[in-house]
Amino acid sequence: MHTPDTHTPDTDLTYRDATDADVEALVTLVESAYRGDTSRTGWTTEADLLDGRRTDPEGVREVIAKPDGRLLIVERAGTVVACCQLEHRGTHAYFGMFAVSPALQGEGLGKRIIAEAERQARESWDVTEMHMTVISVREELIAWYERRGYRRTGRTTPFPYGDERFGIPRRTGLEFELLVKTLG
Repeated sequence: MHTPDTHTPDTDLTYRDATDADVEALVTLVESAYRGDTSRTGWTTEADLLDGRRTDPEGVREVIAKPDGRLLIVERAGTVVACCQLEHRGTHAYFGMFAVSPALQGEGLGKRIIAEAERQARESWDVTEMHMTVISVREELIAWYERRGYRRTGRTTPFPYGDERFGIPRRTGLEFELLVKTLG
């Protein structure tokens, strides 16, 4: 499902579907938001939990190529400032790979972007829920999603220890928890 670029009237943000030409910029964005010292300038860092990569070019290309999904790019003045994955899964959509440039975190972009992603999923696929998974010890991040209407389900899946595509854990006991929001 690909849609034309959309420019939201209340912001200077433009939304569009990612292409293969965007892969390098997207890998850089996602890594900067979650891994290494650069990520520490924002509040979404996982640097204390995980080393290694959050994603790689192959992983980003995989998301772009999914027939039932899209990787939404958010631009401001022609520069990629955020992204998120949307995937149609029957009656719900999956939301993932959400990254906002660490230098812009805390300005309210995230809440506007997730609201737009929910709107696009609802209008494009007529879904009734948005699902996502979050590392369960990320209490501050989970609280942020709860303020946006997501609820913890208590349903967890183990972190894939040994699979470096997901990062190199710095501690034991990591797991993902499913968060769900009913879309109006």
